[in-house]
Amino acid sequence: MGTARTSGRVASVVSLHRYPVKSMLGERLTDVAFDERGVVADRRWSVRTREGKIGSGKNTSRFAAVPGLQQVCARLAAESGVLVTLPDGSSHHVGSAVLQERLSGLVGQPVRLAPESDVSHFDDGPVSLIARASVEALAEYRGEHIDEARFRPNLVLDDLASFHDETWIGRRLCIGSAVLSVELPSPRCVMVDHASADLPPQPGNLVAVGRLNGARLGVIARVVQPGVVRLGDRVHVE
Repeated sequence: MGTARTSGRVASVVSLHRYPVKSMLGERLTDVAFDERGVVADRRWSVRTREGKIGSGKNTSRFAAVPGLQQVCARLAAESGVLVTLPDGSSHHVGSAVLQERLSGLVGQPVRLAPESDVSHFDDGPVSLIARASVEALAEYRGEHIDEARFRPNLVLDDLASFHDETWIGRRLCIGSAVLSVELPSPRCVMVDHASADLPPQPGNLVAVGRLNGARLGVIARVVQPGVVRLGDRVHVE
């Protein structure tokens, strides 16, 4: 990949996403607001285990693998805050005792929902961006369609060569009225192989990403200037 530090429009926003509860499915939006933390309300809530760890698809010092969370969807409802929809189609407020009971039954262990405190809910950083061309390159390599939703992006961008977004590390992106600083490439884990409520399992994705680009796909950014980003907004690199 080239590393020339040129400025100007290089991409546009073709998809926007928010995930109100970490590791649950989220919502597709036409615009998102950014504050200093990241996308407003993104991963603000999480599932907590009996030991107090954050429910995830993997085990780390902060996270505990809680199978079943990818079968659940969360969205932000203006009137009532975060609503969580279970596989049977029923929806419950994030603070509901009924939700806690039913979610515990679904995942097979006692869990509760809690807002972010002093331990971050983000894996590697607050804002995830991917180039659609990178997912298309992976699909071509595998010879089958791969849904970009597997990578849980906040922003999907077009007009880029595959994996070209890594050349933005250390630079700023002006998108809409927001400014983001690209910090690091986005490492991928086995979650990209797993099933979710709307996607079947697709084993081999992680291996393929590793062969193509060292198990990295997309980049992680932080917010320099809060603002609003809309579908179709152009990306300018500084």
